[in-house]
Amino acid sequence: MKNDRDYKALIAFGKHLKKIRESKKISQEKLGLAADSYQSTVIRIEQGKANPKLITLIAFAKALDIELKELLDFKV
Repeated sequence: MKNDRDYKALIAFGKHLKKIRESKKISQEKLGLAADSYQSTVIRIEQGKANPKLITLIAFAKALDIELKELLDFKV
């Protein structure tokens, strides 16, 4: 992470992802598998400790049955 703003954005995105995932009743493991990833990766993203690639975000949106723009619609 480059600076505090970047960190805040990752934290905000992680909280947003978790909120959507829980509302859809999808486990971290299932979301990770759908994105050809691991549960630990989802955990790190939700905690703001990892910066996901675009391809991962697209896979998350598909697994959550939402548009990518909805996944990216969060406040920092």
